[in-house]
Amino acid sequence: MQQGMKRQQKGEAQKQLSKEFLRQWLIANNFQGLEGQVVPFMSTEIVQMVSDRYIELYEQVRGEKFQRASTENILARVEKNVLNSLAALK
Repeated sequence: MQQGMKRQQKGEAQKQLSKEFLRQWLIANNFQGLEGQVVPFMSTEIVQMVSDRYIELYEQVRGEKFQRASTENILARVEKNVLNSLAALK
């Protein structure tokens, strides 16, 4: 049985694979994106939950396992990717 049907039969809310779950978390933590508001602290658990949801969405859309990149030299990797993207625009 699909996960969505199991959750529905238990009376649970459907699992959101969009940004809606994060928007709901922000609102629950008194953040609506209004001028002067500061984004609330996001614990390691919240960050992991967001990452896990987007990885799950990637895997469902692509039909393949997500491969995490190395966390070493992140700045150099980001710089290289930005420069490659900018070069492709020329």
